[in-house]
Amino acid sequence: MPDRLHVSGVVLPEDEYRDLWLVDGVIRTEPVADAQTIAADVWLMPGLVDAHCHVGLERQGAVPDDRAEQHALADRAAGALLLRDAGSPADTRWIDQRADLPKIIRAGRHIARPKRYLRNYGEEVEPDELVAEVERQAARGDGWVKLVGDWIDRDIGDLSPLWPIDVAEAAITRAHQLGCRVTAHVFGEQAVSELVAAGIDGIEHGTGMDDATIVLMAEHQVALVPTMIQLDNFEMYAQSGEDKYPRYARHMRALYATRLERFAKALDAGVPIYAGTDAGGFLPHGLVGKEIAALAQFSSADYALGAGSWRARAWLGHPSRLNDGAPADLVVFDADPRLDLRVLRAPRYVILRGALLS
Repeated sequence: MPDRLHVSGVVLPEDEYRDLWLVDGVIRTEPVADAQTIAADVWLMPGLVDAHCHVGLERQGAVPDDRAEQHALADRAAGALLLRDAGSPADTRWIDQRADLPKIIRAGRHIARPKRYLRNYGEEVEPDELVAEVERQAARGDGWVKLVGDWIDRDIGDLSPLWPIDVAEAAITRAHQLGCRVTAHVFGEQAVSELVAAGIDGIEHGTGMDDATIVLMAEHQVALVPTMIQLDNFEMYAQSGEDKYPRYARHMRALYATRLERFAKALDAGVPIYAGTDAGGFLPHGLVGKEIAALAQFSSADYALGAGSWRARAWLGHPSRLNDGAPADLVVFDADPRLDLRVLRAPRYVILRGALLS
């Protein structure tokens, strides 16, 4: 394949018809001799982002490198060229040496309490060890730390926070001192309220946000990654616990029933929202197009596209526009994804670091 490529089409989000030349892994906007035109009259977007996935993780826990490679390749084929790994027990640093695989921003391992999360997923510590574990996972990650904020408490038969408020606040403060942002898995109402008040930077799932919490999230620009596809499993979770934990089952169904209303309120309030599939564990990789489309259940197509591309890239500190000198990481579509988000599920081409991959 030639190392000098040329594409022309409507560039999003600017909505401008432009010519782009891809040379030595970067974008050029001036003509380049001997470049091969591979597509014209198409739609061009910065590489997609899966802002919540778990490369190297499956139901039983960490998987071998060859399985982790398949995860990354599935995401790449879907156009997801930047991944935020929101907790994984697998060491995927070797992926950083592969120019043909997506860039991963890691959050270390999930930090949970003993018997209060999925087995083999995270580091399990008691509250008095949380700050020290945050220090360890901060060193393991790429500027992010992931807490498990709530999970079922079998003694009460419902969701309950894992961490006392003062402990959570101390852990978040320590992470900030180390230059890290903190995010948390949260389903219920109490934990999300407490963690946002404690100064957390991100909320994963977030189905329990109340009006006051939404206001505070907007004020402090606490990011929300709702993982829409994963939330569709709430009925399965409810059924699995219904006989032994009926209160939990009712709670999960109620959270699911109100999710779109709560997310729409968050959007209207100005909470930044991003696309994340929660792939790994129980869901396959490569679903970012489906996740972006699901965000349009409570937002516009334009907003959903930005949540899975240019806005998410900027949030994660990566170039977010197809400008001169930017990395040649882009996705090419035959039709305008703003008119039909299902277009995202079948990119014509995926170009990573200037290399044509599909």
